[in-house]
Amino acid sequence: MKIKHTGSATWSGGLKDGRGSISTESGALKEQPYGFAMRFEGVRGSNPEELIAAAHASCFTMALSLILEQAGFKATRMDTNASVTLEQVDGGFSITSSQLTLKAQIPGIDDAKFQSLAATAKANCPVSKVLKTEISLDAKLA
Repeated sequence: MKIKHTGSATWSGGLKDGRGSISTESGALKEQPYGFAMRFEGVRGSNPEELIAAAHASCFTMALSLILEQAGFKATRMDTNASVTLEQVDGGFSITSSQLTLKAQIPGIDDAKFQSLAATAKANCPVSKVLKTEISLDAKLA
């Protein structure tokens, strides 16, 4: 099985004075503005790193849901945040880490089993596999 999903971006102008927009095939994002100030200067708006963070958080959480189910558990609730770090490295910019923070309510699971299953999801979700950076996980049972 091969599944493809698409996203698109437009851009006009130079790096600092230019403006762009991003869209997803689902329409969840439709011509969402982005630009230099939004990415590098803290101005509100979207940027590639927040999209990667959202993708990583959602992918990891879905992967953990599957792994939990295969182990005989079902989460009441899982809340995952991802924080993607963009740093200047060797004269250019690189994503240097993705920090996953998970708070989960899972009936009947002990912390050791939970940590083991969460680590498996972290290592094996498709977005983790595509990111060639340090990925850390702080998982807590509620």
